[in-house]
Amino acid sequence: MAPALNSWYKPLKFHPYCPLIQRNSAFDCPLPSSLPTQEMEVLSRREHYITPLAPIDTPLHTVERLPRTAVNRVFLVVYTCAILALLYRHAQTLINSTTLVSFFITLSLLVSDLILAFMWGASQAFRMYPIHRKQFPENLKKNVTEQDFPALDVFICTADPYKEPPMSVVNTALSLMAYDYPTEKISVYVSDDGGSALTLFAFMEAAKFASYWLPFCRENNIMDRSPDVYFSSAHSWSSKAHKIKEIYENMKVRVGNVVNRGEVSEIYITNDQEREAFDKWRGAFTPQDHPTVIQVLLDNSTDKDITGHCLPNLIYVSRQKSKTSPHHFKAGALNVLLRVSTIMTNAPIFLTQDCDMYSNDPQTPLRMLCYICDPAIERTLGFVQFPQRFRGINRDDTYGCEYKHLGEIHPMGFDGLRGPYYCGTGTFFLRQALFGDPSTSVKSEILELRPDRIMNKPIKSPDILALAHHVASCNYENQNKWGYKMGFRYGSLAADIYTGYRLQCDGWRSIFCNPKRAAFLGNAPLNFVDVLSQCKRWAIGLLETASSKYSPITFGTKSMGLLMGLGYSYQALWPILSIPVTVYAFLPQLVLVSGVSVFPEITEPWFLLYLFLVLGAYGQDFLEYVLEGATFRKWWNAQRMWMIRNLSSFSFGTAEYFLKSIGLSTCGFNVTNKVVDDEQNKRYSQGIFEFGVPSPLFVPLTMAAIINLFSFIWGTILVFGGSNEEGLLLQMLLAGCIVVNFFPIYEAIALRNDKGKMPTKITIIATLLAGALYTATSFIFKR
Repeated sequence: MAPALNSWYKPLKFHPYCPLIQRNSAFDCPLPSSLPTQEMEVLSRREHYITPLAPIDTPLHTVERLPRTAVNRVFLVVYTCAILALLYRHAQTLINSTTLVSFFITLSLLVSDLILAFMWGASQAFRMYPIHRKQFPENLKKNVTEQDFPALDVFICTADPYKEPPMSVVNTALSLMAYDYPTEKISVYVSDDGGSALTLFAFMEAAKFASYWLPFCRENNIMDRSPDVYFSSAHSWSSKAHKIKEIYENMKVRVGNVVNRGEVSEIYITNDQEREAFDKWRGAFTPQDHPTVIQVLLDNSTDKDITGHCLPNLIYVSRQKSKTSPHHFKAGALNVLLRVSTIMTNAPIFLTQDCDMYSNDPQTPLRMLCYICDPAIERTLGFVQFPQRFRGINRDDTYGCEYKHLGEIHPMGFDGLRGPYYCGTGTFFLRQALFGDPSTSVKSEILELRPDRIMNKPIKSPDILALAHHVASCNYENQNKWGYKMGFRYGSLAADIYTGYRLQCDGWRSIFCNPKRAAFLGNAPLNFVDVLSQCKRWAIGLLETASSKYSPITFGTKSMGLLMGLGYSYQALWPILSIPVTVYAFLPQLVLVSGVSVFPEITEPWFLLYLFLVLGAYGQDFLEYVLEGATFRKWWNAQRMWMIRNLSSFSFGTAEYFLKSIGLSTCGFNVTNKVVDDEQNKRYSQGIFEFGVPSPLFVPLTMAAIINLFSFIWGTILVFGGSNEEGLLLQMLLAGCIVVNFFPIYEAIALRNDKGKMPTKITIIATLLAGALYTATSFIFKR
């Protein structure tokens, strides 16, 4: 007999998808008449009686505090004392300055060290309560039946069929459709912000192939459910697998031919329904100006696979675009998917996924449910974040694309507080989290956009499709709260971190789920320019977050507490590290040429302080890397890329942000190129940097390489010539460290002849600018 409803409904008012309750279709009883009218109205929309989950008999997950926590706290105290001593020395030197030049040098170093000190202090928020979680999906079905699993919507975003090949997006979608999850509960939405018929054609082909691929995955229980990954691996295949591979290869050829032609010709259209869909691209249709296109490619109520099982819903969405209306880049596309999916399927949970991040573990939704279905988890849980991991990275991770700190170490630290930030992909959201805070919902402008609404019409019904087109129009968000109080937040190019931050300020919590087998794998940029350009875009977006009225330093600390505020401040102000890195990459080396010492001599006690500060920071960083499974070479490359990003991407991003803020420059969202030619791929696999195309981002790197090499040689000459050896030693060591780190740049300038070498134009410009800096410095010190 069903338990009394009143005691279980109360949490529902605050959280429609509270993990303490589940819809139970086995009960179809009349609702108790004693309920208040308002509650009766809400429950009647839910169609089925709501019953509590059975008590959890076996654990669904565990939490472990990392052993290094105590060491981190002790080191915090010791290192803080050393920083205070350094600032005292700077202040003392500044007061005793006798010339304008010495005052300027000391002031520059003081400002740089203040920034480094603040950023180091803010980063300690991640080190106070780091935790590691483990899930037990095998216990889930002992506590919850499959029919009680919540429905799941999946959002995949793509924007350019040439930079993001349609077959890559198709493989991502197929891998997610093949989850170990009831297929009738999965709906996959593909947002095509490029408005390309090529992408639609690829997904029409994918819909046909899915009827073969999904039952094959289910019957053979394979782990690699991206067809491209599976058929590229060394499996011993059955005759059935060979047959499916043949179907897949035929699909690849057809899609490849269409992409190469740049249009869907008549010979590839097989029926009138497809012809009608592609007719929308006739006339004045352009990627920047076109009407909404929504195409239901698979409907789980009617479409079956070759074994008779229903297929997941698959819906193609290209929102309306107009040159006169802002589209807010990826955040705008996700908000359209959020509204369209609320109208069409309205699953209580949805997954946001980058187009190249395919599923690497078919049990990932079950791992997520280990938290959603646990009554011990607070009902303020807003999202579960899985880390970004990448395939194709070479053995030593030349470009530092694993982002060990950003992708694993920092989220584990956040997880011990209020939870990790939203990374933009691999994130399972509870839909309610995007419609208000844990206690109240923002009132939707139309009733059909309520997240607690139960669907009672098929997704292909004219009324549903008309409403879906309406909420995907480019003017729909005018004069309402979308992007500001509801949905994914606008106001920053780094909309993912900004959205997660705002949700946590509203009271939502998150969980970091980091299983040993990567839940998702994607393609890291293998072109050096793309790596730097991506980081420049992040820099602009992060600074927009830091300077907004919701700044983590003030609003974040007030809303979430000191440690979370400091953690988000570190993320948002990450680009300002370019200031001290640039100062230390140029200033000590330039004054070394004139024999001027800016650091203490070896015999001074202050020398040991500098040594401790450098070795302590690098040592802590190295130990964190190693403890999380990285090698020394990976750590070395990561710290080199830290230096490179700050000198190049973050310097340009910071400058562009300030120019934009005073109206002198604008910036946009550039899609990272996911196409790499064979020669580039070969050089990358050998650990060789790819410069190739001239880019302004290379100029400061080349300048720093030239200046530090010259200064190191000049300092060596001065030392062996009998000059102040002790006073110049630290400057020589600093220059020598940068020279060692920048060896790939020297190699690209002088030792390589391939297409990826440093462009001559960049070398000439950098040499002239470095010469100008040397001349100006020498002139100043000779006066």
